[in-house]
Amino acid sequence: MGVARRLKRWLYLGHRWLGIVGCLFFAMWFLSGMVMMYVGFPSLGPAERRAALPDLAFARVVVSPDQAMAAAGLTHYPRELRLSMLDDEPVYRLVDWKGPRQTISAVTARAITHITADQAFAVARHHPAAVEPRLLGSVDRDQWSVTARFDADRPLYLIDLGDAAGTELYVSSRSGEVVLDTTRSERLWNWLGAIPHWIYPTVLRQDAPLWRQVVLWISGVLMLVAVSGLWIGVLRARLRRRYASGRVTPYRGWMAWHHIAGLIGGVAVVTWMLSGWLSLDPLAVFGRRSAMPDALQRYAGHTEPTIRVVLPGRERPGIVEVRFVWVGGAALMILISRDGTPCVVDPLSGGSRTLSAERLVEAAARLLPNHKITLQQRLDQPDAYWYSHHQQRVLPVLRLGFDDAAQSWVHLDPATGDILGWSDRRTRARRWLFNALHSFDFPLLLTHRPAWDAIVIALSLIGLMISVSGVVIGWRRLRR
Repeated sequence: MGVARRLKRWLYLGHRWLGIVGCLFFAMWFLSGMVMMYVGFPSLGPAERRAALPDLAFARVVVSPDQAMAAAGLTHYPRELRLSMLDDEPVYRLVDWKGPRQTISAVTARAITHITADQAFAVARHHPAAVEPRLLGSVDRDQWSVTARFDADRPLYLIDLGDAAGTELYVSSRSGEVVLDTTRSERLWNWLGAIPHWIYPTVLRQDAPLWRQVVLWISGVLMLVAVSGLWIGVLRARLRRRYASGRVTPYRGWMAWHHIAGLIGGVAVVTWMLSGWLSLDPLAVFGRRSAMPDALQRYAGHTEPTIRVVLPGRERPGIVEVRFVWVGGAALMILISRDGTPCVVDPLSGGSRTLSAERLVEAAARLLPNHKITLQQRLDQPDAYWYSHHQQRVLPVLRLGFDDAAQSWVHLDPATGDILGWSDRRTRARRWLFNALHSFDFPLLLTHRPAWDAIVIALSLIGLMISVSGVVIGWRRLRR
């Protein structure tokens, strides 16, 4: 037997036997992927977090931001400093550059490192969905709080709000903040969506390195199964010299369905497998670039743990949070309403402040002081790199590009000066190799949403036909 024939035989055998198990995974991924089009994994968005906050009681604030930073023992201005409520007590929330998050009472300046179950219950009662809340207990890690981003908040108090949606809140026992919420519908659909799609059971996902390797190997091997299937499908198809009765396939029954569906949707299957595999960055080339502390401090233009502030002397209904920031050496106080609308004011006079584009560009130039800004755009409409799909994007936004080797871009909120995103050519490449190829986040489709739904569902159903027919074929072969 020649080398070519031997390789061809192994191609057929490998696809046949690996495909028996692989098609079960493929069927699971196509079904769960369609669920994930409409139901994402539970998370606490900014709007949901603000909804659970009561109005700020400015009259009760005794401690200044400077005193709060001193009580926290900070030597630099923190990455984040905000004022909000912990039940009926105003508190400062501080996020340092390297140290842990801290909560300081705005009434007594004491550090809050633990809250009781009764306090967590009181926090939950402020949620607008709270009807008959009840404490379900304390959890260290469960299916919805499995990832490491909750580690600083554990253990978590789990509270059922008693509403018709079956909402459950997770309240940090360390800070008293609501860190996650889930509804009955989310919990149900995720067992059919994200959990099987990401191979996400708690027992595996709690070990992040192990989970990553398991998913990489499963998806990598099955990607080869998909490629081999597409190759075999092309080899066995006849478009010119047809088989008997004018057929393009030599097969009948389930084998014919498997072959024809594979020819129609095989490229999409391979594309989804490849992009899903690349999403885990197996070659370590798409690592996200996080904004460096030094660069952010240069952007702020202020490093000392000080900010002179005169808080409102009267209550401001609807204001649930205040952020204290520096932009280009200018101190700002940002009052945030429950609906998320920011109001930027001078921290001393309380008068409204407007950030000019020139000032933001001047501050942003300090991010990479050895490089020039070569791109400056104001986006009032979404584009290929700044768009809303599974996450809501702020508009308008100011985009600035640098001439560094990484071709860095930053996106700034022109109202608050917040850095909303920092990307480079690697992350922009990932946008096309994952978001576009896996989620079909193509600009034309996103602006015509019914078309996106129809195309993704149609391709998923074709993929499901490939998978189901493969399962039937495999089962019959095993029985024989």
